Amino acid sequence: MKRKTKGILKIVVPIILAIAFGIYTFQKLPIKEMVPYFRSANYLWIAVGVFLGLLSHLSRAYRWQYLLDPLGYSIKLPNSIMAVFIAYLANYGIPRSGELLRATVATNYENIPFEKGFGTIIAERVADVVVMLIIIGITLILQFQFIYDLLVNSIGGDKLIFLLVVGIILAVVGYLILKMSNSPIMKKVKSFLRGLIEGISSILKLKQKWAFIFHTLFIWVMYLAMFYVTTFALPELKGLPLGAILVAFISASFTIAATNGGIFVYPVAVMAAFKLFDMAEDPSYAFGWIMWTSQTLLIIILGSLSFLLLPVYNKNKLAID
Repeated sequence: MKRKTKGILKIVVPIILAIAFGIYTFQKLPIKEMVPYFRSANYLWIAVGVFLGLLSHLSRAYRWQYLLDPLGYSIKLPNSIMAVFIAYLANYGIPRSGELLRATVATNYENIPFEKGFGTIIAERVADVVVMLIIIGITLILQFQFIYDLLVNSIGGDKLIFLLVVGIILAVVGYLILKMSNSPIMKKVKSFLRGLIEGISSILKLKQKWAFIFHTLFIWVMYLAMFYVTTFALPELKGLPLGAILVAFISASFTIAATNGGIFVYPVAVMAAFKLFDMAEDPSYAFGWIMWTSQTLLIIILGSLSFLLLPVYNKNKLAID
């Protein structure tokens, strides 16, 4: 392929992808249902939440450098930032495709081998999973009585104890099977768990591990903060307890990981969590949509701009290739 044609494709393809992802996402927004809530919402708090979300994304882009450095590679911060936003935008179309695109950006514009770049992204995800588990653990401790009472009322005390005993037995049996079995499935599970352990170990061996840990914690503190301050946008949610914030945040986070950016299910997860704390259904559902839409618009705008500006910023690289 001629260099000129290759350079043109590198510019045209990102533009097509930006338009496709943008149209797909906008078509999924139930605009008519959200208009009344957006009119009455306090946009100042929404803007603060969006800003905190932006800080978390920028921190994620900066954090990537700490994992690339031990491998002997580096990435320009603007390229890292645009790669992050492109990854987020792509995930709205095809879940987990963003990680592949992010590594591809590093390969095309920074000459970082794809497998090495992708490996660092997986290591980042391991760190994020660990922090998420910590948040879940803190929530369980702080809301233990509430969660216990909720389970007792919905399942029954005797059944709950029975299920806990069965769960412990199954966990022990599962561990023994995993340790002793050599079946193909168990080998894959063992390999996956070893990968997680190695990922965590590699992070702890970083030269700048404390800087990496700081940014990891900062990212998740910003996630929680943007969720919390955005609740101020609706006066109906005034006095929302900390437990409701944590439970709703965890529920909503799972929808983002399991679907195309949490589209449609994110607001439902938030509403269901708030209802557990006797919050009204309508404002809870409205908040879910406001929260999701404000952060999604941020990703659509900056992700689309990243698609467009990436080849422009790297025009010298394109000319050389």
